[in-house]
Amino acid sequence: MSFLDAGRIEPVKGGRDEEEEARRNDEAWDVYADFNNAGPRYSTAFGLGHTDAGYQQLPPPPSIPQAKTDDASSTRTPVELVTVPALGPEWNLSEMKDMTQAGKREKKYDKRRAFWKAWNRGDTGLCGKWFTKKFLVFFVFAWVVIIVILLAITIPRVPGFSFNSTTPLDSATGSFNASIPSQFSRSPANFSFPALADLEVDTTSNILPLTFNSISAEIYDTTSNLQVASGNFGHTTLSAKTFSKIQIPLNFSYVATNTSDPTWNNWYNACKNPGLYPSGTRPGISFILVLKMYIAGLPSAHGASTQVTDASCPIQLSMNSA
Repeated sequence: MSFLDAGRIEPVKGGRDEEEEARRNDEAWDVYADFNNAGPRYSTAFGLGHTDAGYQQLPPPPSIPQAKTDDASSTRTPVELVTVPALGPEWNLSEMKDMTQAGKREKKYDKRRAFWKAWNRGDTGLCGKWFTKKFLVFFVFAWVVIIVILLAITIPRVPGFSFNSTTPLDSATGSFNASIPSQFSRSPANFSFPALADLEVDTTSNILPLTFNSISAEIYDTTSNLQVASGNFGHTTLSAKTFSKIQIPLNFSYVATNTSDPTWNNWYNACKNPGLYPSGTRPGISFILVLKMYIAGLPSAHGASTQVTDASCPIQLSMNSA
């Protein structure tokens, strides 16, 4: 009988399993062993594998001293790491200039100039989006129109004056007539008498009532241009758009050198009794009335003048006054 040899049952290498033995080995595989001179030795034939030609383990780096903190002594609390920001670059000259007063003024000036340019372009307004250049033009124009209309209504106009064509000078009455004596004297040559200037005031150009603070009047003889009378009219208010009548009290007073004075003779002949003339008609007198008015609402005084020819004397002397 013959038998087939089935081979050995035990492991080839001395009856031990290398893979199982490797798993039982607690030491892990060190990939750095060849470089740290901790791996298996190799043949030193032909100068290979000797100690001088192998890698030498480097000494460990020196430890860097660390700052001791309060958290390092405690094993119970975790250490908190604080990140400190890196320092920025140094200030340049322009930044240092901006911190000075001159730099701040320059920045404000640049800001105003930029704002002015933007406003001129219509990009912004004086109050945010309001009061842009276009709006301001219309706003100012509207106010100008309103002011012009108000001034046209409220500013008073200087009125016109005219004498009563029939009796420019009227006889005085009441206490004013009694306060001034009516007389003509030859030695010395003089005369005095009261009278009223009968005037008509034209206020048709005024929209509101016209107020006079005062009106002063002076009368000059047209022949000699000498003053023969003066008067004053006090505060009064006249209606607008009308022809109002006023009477200004006048005090006629004149002193001459002698009776040959032309001014004295003109007024004496005009005021004599009509019975002394064959025709019963006295000659007329010519004079110029000058007015100075102070009107409420106007800054200065305003004047007016008018001339009267062939006016009747407001008084009549007695027959024996010649």
